[in-house]
Amino acid sequence: MIFILLLLILLSMLIIWRASNGFEAASAYLGHNFSDGVRGATINAIGSSLPELLTVIIGLLLFIDKDGFAMGVGTTAGSAIFNSAVIPAAVIITIITIGLATQAKVSKKVILRDGLWLIACEFAFIFMLSKGVMEWWHGLFLNLLYVGYIVFMFSTMSRSEWTAHPEDEEEEDVGGSRPIALLTLDLQWAIFGNRRLNYSRAWLLLATAIIVISLACWLLVETVYMFGDVLGIGVYFVAVILAAAATSVPDTILSIKDAKAGEYDDALANALGSNIFDITICLGLPLMLFGLIYGEAITMLPESQGPITELRALLLIFTIIAFSIYYFGQSMGKLKAFLLFCLYLAFVGYIVASAYQVTFALEIGQFLQGIIQLMM
Repeated sequence: MIFILLLLILLSMLIIWRASNGFEAASAYLGHNFSDGVRGATINAIGSSLPELLTVIIGLLLFIDKDGFAMGVGTTAGSAIFNSAVIPAAVIITIITIGLATQAKVSKKVILRDGLWLIACEFAFIFMLSKGVMEWWHGLFLNLLYVGYIVFMFSTMSRSEWTAHPEDEEEEDVGGSRPIALLTLDLQWAIFGNRRLNYSRAWLLLATAIIVISLACWLLVETVYMFGDVLGIGVYFVAVILAAAATSVPDTILSIKDAKAGEYDDALANALGSNIFDITICLGLPLMLFGLIYGEAITMLPESQGPITELRALLLIFTIIAFSIYYFGQSMGKLKAFLLFCLYLAFVGYIVASAYQVTFALEIGQFLQGIIQLMM
């Protein structure tokens, strides 16, 4: 049974990945005139974080299950740590392996801008979560934080950073069979063939990709619930590792593509911008909609409130550590990649131990809850 569930998670991951390519192509066209760093933190981050948003919406709104919000918190937090640690490390290893460079040099401006915004958003969410009750206006506030982030991004973007219109650029005629493209979920070629994208086609491609990703996220949510039942652990613990990794596939692929193109600022900005989007929109928007539609607040269940509080504290600590790794030093090389991978492995080890109530994990959890109480 576990093998079948793992195959279903892998299937949902593959569908999300392939359909996200179509979303990426459409969103890249619509945001063609954004500068490097800004595009990575907005268009790329939103597109690659769509699976997390749809996972929370399906778990909370469609299943009308308040515990679905706990799964959403687990998915987005696990995804955020994956993005902060695994993606930059994967980018570094990729560019070294293909011989593009021995180190990745990322703008300090990008690191400070996105890193400090991310830490501020995490502080805000931890404060809200500490009350144990999430109201619709909490979701609205989180959404406004993202709006503030976007406004700040564009206010710091000079006119000289705007790029050329994509219709002025050469487009490669890749050819291929459209039925095969449909089977492999190459959505752009399956729908339009060799026709160039324009604004109407980009919006159609965007909508199609969203529908396909939504179906994959539905499958993922169903599988996560079944996985929790089979293992006899909370759905939250399954979401933190498996659902988070599955929904982070687009972020990883997109950042590696940016790195191969030499766009290191976009590669890191996508990871950090995705985390900001996860906290403010992926959690805030479903929370706000749930409160407005059903007229109810979300009261965290006693058995999930403690672990969730611990996870958010852990996320904040890991973010600060990752931020320090990015910022200090002139560039990012093998040593930093190794440290980031170790950071993620330590996180996974803690989550597994916590799920099965291993003594050291429980002691760490109590320590983290004590930190949150002091902060609040």
